[in-house]
Amino acid sequence: MPRVQSIREAFAEASSFLSRSGCNEPQRSAQLLLEHVLGLSGAAYYMALADAFPADVREAWEAGVTRRASGEPVQYIIGEQEFYGRAFEVTPDVLIPRPETELLVEAILRYAGELWPAAAPGTAAQQGSAADGAARAGGAPATGAARPLTAVDIGAGSGAISVTLAAEAPAWVVCAGDISPAALAVAGRNAQRHGAAVDLRLGDLLEPFAGMETDILVSNPPYIPGGDIAGLQREVRDHEPRTALDGGVDGLDPYRRMMEQLPLLPAPPRLIGFELGFGQAEQVAALLKAAGHWNEIITVDDLAGIPRHVLGLSR
Repeated sequence: MPRVQSIREAFAEASSFLSRSGCNEPQRSAQLLLEHVLGLSGAAYYMALADAFPADVREAWEAGVTRRASGEPVQYIIGEQEFYGRAFEVTPDVLIPRPETELLVEAILRYAGELWPAAAPGTAAQQGSAADGAARAGGAPATGAARPLTAVDIGAGSGAISVTLAAEAPAWVVCAGDISPAALAVAGRNAQRHGAAVDLRLGDLLEPFAGMETDILVSNPPYIPGGDIAGLQREVRDHEPRTALDGGVDGLDPYRRMMEQLPLLPAPPRLIGFELGFGQAEQVAALLKAAGHWNEIITVDDLAGIPRHVLGLSR
């Protein structure tokens, strides 16, 4: 890249270079990389655009732009992705949190508030601290009180779902499982970063939670049909963990297996919520209906109008 004189010129040159390299969202990538190397964000970044480009960050800047041009996701380069207003560490060991998953968290919080009004975020019962939640991790009843609401996240990844639920509803007991020790390490650091109490467990789907009384089950499992992975964007195909993408021949294996594993729990959760891929809503809803545990099945569209989440409620 040519030697630029100002931060604005660096942004323009990088945006053009990334666009020619076939990167998606080249301008957004250039801005995130600039904010990262400059240590600026928000209004401070925009106020600095006319400033001279600092020579001491040029090497890091050019290395980041080169990595992005090769197809590496910008989130892995800068090591972060925002989710539900919080910055989450991300590494190639975890899937990058997507904005549509925030809608799943919103839906879980909303319908939990309907099913358990006293435990809804913002109520008196929810004024307990995250430390209180940690003391109750594992589902043990609080001394002198009813058992706290317990939520389990299957496929923790970065911890985006579980950490957010624990932060938004600190009186809940929040647990999360993953088959990847490396992913659980990332989730653990994110929980610590945000002061969220999350009981992290290593294992396959529901197996780590056998015998645990579970009120809420939430999951964003692998749902890409195995044969479709080769056709994904290079950022996803070549860099994000395949175990977090591959849902089997039709993409529905994890959902079927979770339904099969429900007898591991003392009773089915009253609230269950899944994220899913394009065209899978009808089939996942049918799986929940066939299980017979939930008398209300709800489909939630993402911001593009695509059915993205299916929830089951037992009212």
